[in-house]
Amino acid sequence: MHDPVTIIGAGLGGLTLARVLHVHGIRAAVYEAEASATARAQGGMLDIHDYNGQIALRMAGLTKEFQGLILHGRQAIRELDENGTVLSDKADDGTGGRPEVLRGELRQILLDSLPPGTVRWGHKVTSVHALGDGGHEVTFSTGATLATSLLVGADGAWSRVRSQLSTVAPEYTGMAFVETYLFDADTRHPASAKAVGGGSMGAGNQGKAIMAHRERGDTLHAYIALAKPLDWFTAIDFNDTRAATATIAQEFNGWAPELTALITDSDTTPTLRPFYTLPIGFRWNRRRGVTLLGDAAHLTAPNGEGANLAMLDGAELGSAIAAHADYEAALRQYEHAMFPRSLEAARKGEEAYKSLSAPTVPAACSKSS
Repeated sequence: MHDPVTIIGAGLGGLTLARVLHVHGIRAAVYEAEASATARAQGGMLDIHDYNGQIALRMAGLTKEFQGLILHGRQAIRELDENGTVLSDKADDGTGGRPEVLRGELRQILLDSLPPGTVRWGHKVTSVHALGDGGHEVTFSTGATLATSLLVGADGAWSRVRSQLSTVAPEYTGMAFVETYLFDADTRHPASAKAVGGGSMGAGNQGKAIMAHRERGDTLHAYIALAKPLDWFTAIDFNDTRAATATIAQEFNGWAPELTALITDSDTTPTLRPFYTLPIGFRWNRRRGVTLLGDAAHLTAPNGEGANLAMLDGAELGSAIAAHADYEAALRQYEHAMFPRSLEAARKGEEAYKSLSAPTVPAACSKSS
């Protein structure tokens, strides 16, 4: 019997891989830097697509659990101008193929589907070294090490595992999100709640946008997009909510108050999310015993596909491992499909990213992937 497949990163992609392997009776161990499943918030809404994310969940045997998470009505899309005038308003009629769920709840059904002890929390990778037999040694911040014959980097944008396959590093795109939350919005922030509506809303022009999504209940999760150098953002003290939101809101002087309130009325400390990307078409030469999935393999600026692609990566890699006695055959099969799929998504994502500087911003771009 093979040693357990070693997966670095307990995000959606790594957990989907672990789950599909479990479905096929193959052992896996997931090593995650965070101390626990609740160590940090897991982000906002995700639309899970019928052509990738839902396929992955079906392969994982979790369709029923996924359907129980769907927030009905959240596929509604509204576009506004900077004065708050509605330019388009598409209701959610329940027939769309991109139902909305909360990322944290989706992650939890994956965690709950795994045998106890599959995820080893508090294991931050500090280095990875190749061994002479095609295996790899992983060193953690605790000083502990492990050797594995199959290493999968599901460890995101700043993947430590990627160093075994490439020296290419992500680069800043020139734009970032600042995230805010408004709680009990229908009662405490009624004008903003009305502007957002029942699903997602977007308004923007010339390199800046205010976007928001209604999450469970009457929570509004806003994403403020600005095309600014990193130095501009790092000069802001985001621990000082009042000062930070005032600085961000100043970039939207003259906009409708129900829109700028999504910045200034934040009930949480604003969070900076710079956009980084790997080169479009990034790939590596096959190297024994190691591969990547999700953002570790094909990081792009948020385009609505990232989480879906990561889950499909994990599901297809797991199925390939189950189908081949030889790990290398499985990795070749997986990468042969993953590279062109991620290239197509990156090209489409580049078009969506460019739309952030167009006269209006589609609300479908309103959440990170």
